[in-house]
Amino acid sequence: MTTAVAAPFRFFPLQVIRTRRLGPSMVRITFGGDDLAYFFSDGRDQSLSLFLPHPGQHEPRVPIELGDGWWQGWRELPDGVRAVMRSYTLRALRRNPDEIDIDFVLHEPAGHASHWASHATAGDRVLLLGPAIADNRAIRFRPPQDTDLVVIWGDDTAVPAVSAILETLPAGTRARVWLEVHDAGDIQDLATEADAEITWLVDEDGLAAVRAAELPPAERPYVWIAGESGRVKALRRHVVGERGIDRRRVTFVGYWRQGMTEEQLRAAE
Repeated sequence: MTTAVAAPFRFFPLQVIRTRRLGPSMVRITFGGDDLAYFFSDGRDQSLSLFLPHPGQHEPRVPIELGDGWWQGWRELPDGVRAVMRSYTLRALRRNPDEIDIDFVLHEPAGHASHWASHATAGDRVLLLGPAIADNRAIRFRPPQDTDLVVIWGDDTAVPAVSAILETLPAGTRARVWLEVHDAGDIQDLATEADAEITWLVDEDGLAAVRAAELPPAERPYVWIAGESGRVKALRRHVVGERGIDRRRVTFVGYWRQGMTEEQLRAAE
């Protein structure tokens, strides 16, 4: 049986090792598995595809035996059988033992992934489509070498990515960061060696906050924006159209769209 997809990505059968509540709206789940020895990533905003089982299933159903044809085979499975696929960000990778952390936002009302994450226990099985090469195209945060200011905005779904990004920024890097959450209990202490000013917005309008902000003087800023796609597009219009930042120095990622499930969003795309 082959589990190959297209390099640099492959499937990783995993199981839950432990869970830890980070706040009212977020839980961290640690996964392990023998195949993680072949999992490599440079971190930052590393995107992953996670496949979850339906209630009553022992493990998610994905026809990985089809190799590169897994996608079509997965799509052809009945709705109640086909594994639920969701996109997440790698929060951390550790060795000895090989483990990864993924942080889940617990939405209300709960969708399938939120419900699964809130009830996950040690031994629960999942399937992950992730990187086998550390520097891969699913990492979007790529500031040019001449960047003299990093500007970041994210909603609660982007907090794991922003946390991982901040951990990679070298000392002396100037950064201005805004993070939106719905509950003050979800505010976290974020580790970074960068010269970073981090503003947490609790049920506040992040677009208004960014528009009102006076950014430090910079000749070559780099902007990273991620979260709800409508807000992301509005912020991109602001930094490019109103602040005059070169669009080639702006990375924007819609993690979700208001009023749409991930299945509907993928179908629309």
